[in-house]
Amino acid sequence: MRAVVLVGGFGTRLRPLTLTTPKPMLPVGHRPIVENLVRMLAAAGVSEVVLGLGFKPEPFIAAFPDGECAGVRLHYAVEPEPLDTAGAIKFAAEHAGIDDTFVVVNGDVLTDLDVSTLIAFHRATSAEATIHLTPVEDPSAYGVVALAADGRVERFVEKPAPGTAPSNLINAGTYVLEPSVLARIPAGRKVSIERETFPSIVADGRLFAMSTDDYWIDTGRPEPYLRANLDMIDGVRRTLRADAVEEGARVNASARVAHSLVSRGAVVGADAVVEDSVLLGTAIVEDGASVRGSVVMGRVGRTASITDTVVGADGRVDDGAVLSHAFVPDPAAAK
Repeated sequence: MRAVVLVGGFGTRLRPLTLTTPKPMLPVGHRPIVENLVRMLAAAGVSEVVLGLGFKPEPFIAAFPDGECAGVRLHYAVEPEPLDTAGAIKFAAEHAGIDDTFVVVNGDVLTDLDVSTLIAFHRATSAEATIHLTPVEDPSAYGVVALAADGRVERFVEKPAPGTAPSNLINAGTYVLEPSVLARIPAGRKVSIERETFPSIVADGRLFAMSTDDYWIDTGRPEPYLRANLDMIDGVRRTLRADAVEEGARVNASARVAHSLVSRGAVVGADAVVEDSVLLGTAIVEDGASVRGSVVMGRVGRTASITDTVVGADGRVDDGAVLSHAFVPDPAAAK
């Protein structure tokens, strides 16, 4: 079994973190998001993953120079231009010569889904395409899926008014596709699998869906990205867990680190306080600084205090500064 993982997006909602690092290369639980996804696929018997690349492909290739991750072969398919979701799937699958049933995973998503169960459901229904669904509390903010009793998708309802949704189930970003789906996708232009391809398969009665209540999170914004990391130390995940302070991090004995992830290479100075936060490997929190509810790649100066703030790799919080709900550097200024 082979799989396509879509990792070619620009990651604009995670700036300034993604000004220097592609979103799927950002770590969750000290491992790149893409590595977490590959490990999930490997557990389902996937032997080759095609990375659908576009924006900044070099870090992916540099991270896995042997063309292998978690025992899975990697194939790199670099789009010449952005082709949207369906276009990216078609390009990557054809680039790798996929001609049998395959899996697709959105590179934003982390889940405890057992992908092998989705594959088995797909085969049992003789579907052309099968999508994983997850329940949400407020379906009015999403595109909702209406299902028949046998799991056949009847229609999609985009952002239904409160109280009118046919279900609380949304597209969770993992698919099993037959190669015939590729023929439905026009070549040479942007094509959305959600808005164009799936509706065409629904019209033929061959799109099915399976819902589960497995752990699921879209890491594409700062708040859920922070939460995805903290979930790795809170025992929320079914099988995955991470050390709060990774070996190789330098935390001064007088510093206080509580309910936070600190990655190898990060530095926390004397009398600093880090709470409910994520310090990536390049982070430096200087003496006496306070970091709460924040994600830090750059430097937080002496006695500075930041809350609910994102500091990119090139970000510097001045000594003594007090910031709340800030982005450093400002993504708007970096455009």
